[in-house]
Order: sequence, then C-alpha cells, then structure tokens
Amino acid sequence: FLIYNLSSTITFSIYCNQLCQMAISFNIVMLIVFGWNQNQFAKKVERPMHIIIFTLALSIAITPLSTQNYNPWCGHCNYFVMHDKCSSGKDEEELCAVRGNETVKFVMSILYRVLLSSALIFCTIAMVWVYLHVRRQELRMQQYNFRGSIQQTHRESKRIRKILSLYTLSLYLTYGIALLGVLLPLPYNGLFLTRPLTPFLGFLNMLVYFLPNCLKYQRDH
Repeated sequence: FLIYNLSSTITFSIYCNQLCQMAISFNIVMLIVFGWNQNQFAKKVERPMHIIIFTLALSIAITPLSTQNYNPWCGHCNYFVMHDKCSSGKDEEELCAVRGNETVKFVMSILYRVLLSSALIFCTIAMVWVYLHVRRQELRMQQYNFRGSIQQTHRESKRIRKILSLYTLSLYLTYGIALLGVLLPLPYNGLFLTRPLTPFLGFLNMLVYFLPNCLKYQRDH
C-alpha cells in the first residue's frame, strides 16, 4: 500500500514539475514581452494557475490507483499491467492480466509523452520569443547616442537571455533526456541512467533562481 501511494506521489511530482516549468516560462514571457509586473501577474494569473496545476497533476496521479495500475516493473513501480499465468484452463504459456487495466496504461503513457513534449516545445518557444524581443529592444536602443544607457540595456538584455536559457537548459537536461529514454528503444541500463535525472529539475531551477544573487555577492566581495 505504501509503495503504491509512493508511486502516485512520484507521478504527481513529475507532472507538477512539467507544468510548473511551463508556468515559469509563461511568467517570463508576460513580464518581458507583454510588460506585466510581478504583482500584476500574481493577482491575475498566479493563483488560478497554481490551482490548475495542482488539480490536473493530482487527477492524473490518482487515476491509476483506482484501476490498480501501479505495479512493479524492472525494479520500480509504474503504471503497468501485471501479468501472470491464466487460471482458466488455457495454455500454460499464455499470460493474463491479473492486476491493472490495459486502457489506463495506454492512456497514461500517451499523456506522459504528450505533456512532456508540450512542455519542451512551449519552453523552447518562450525562450526564443523572449530572446528575439529583448534583442530587438537592444538594437532599437543602439540607435541613440547615450553610451551609458546602451551599456546598461545590453547588460540587462544579456542577463534576461541567460536566465531564460538556463531555465530551459535545466528542463532539457532532465526531462528532455527522460523523453529520449521513453521514445527510443534503450536497454534497461540506459533507462537506469535517464530516470534519476528527472528529480533534479527543481534543484537546477533553484540554482538558476539564486544565480543573480550569487553573482552580485561575488562582485561585491
């Protein structure tokens, strides 16, 4: 029972990670491209967005519990169907599903691929969009002769592009590699190397979040 509930908790955290990464990219797009401020975003978007992320991830995570689809597979529990020898007098070599539902397994597998691919595509588009927007602003400011203002704009533009690139890179280093492990016919040792990367997304995002403060402390000292 504890193992099955732990599997649902892991599934919940995986989907929360993917949706939150999309929310981070959406936040940056609204702040940089559309000129919102953080307070405006928090009042209009942030609370409903958190509710949607929590509800959607929880709904996906508890669905395999109701159909007993969390079963052991190659050293860990996932939403698979457990097979065993049939007890209905059939051929001894034939296996039957004794726990889980094939339809739920198929839907969950497709949903994981679709959501993960959508997160990668959305975050990539957001990064390119913000990069081009900030670059256009920088080129527009270069038309003026205020050298100090141009240098300040260039530094700010470079900082924004670097932060967004690092957020997207952390997604590619974790769930991007995990998606390759799902789409490509990797051996089990390959899956063993790709799956432990996914929990590091939050840790990498934390490093990116504190990076400006660390650089500021380094400059001051």
